[in-house]
Amino acid sequence: MCRSIKTLREPYISDVTEDDVRAAALQYVRKISGFRAPSARNAEAFDRAVEEVAAATRTLLGDLRLKQVSRD
Repeated sequence: MCRSIKTLREPYISDVTEDDVRAAALQYVRKISGFRAPSARNAEAFDRAVEEVAAATRTLLGDLRLKQVSRD
């Protein structure tokens, strides 16, 4: 279903930037809505969805327990 969604970060990296979160949220909303950019009448709903997905993403990342990776 979502074969074209790419990983935006390595799973073991704990320092995710706000840009990473926003990019992932925007990618998801574009994928699910079918729009790369919304029309003027849909811009508010599109932007709100991006913010809500970004908030859910921050919650998820804050709750994940990451395995410590040795960097020898």
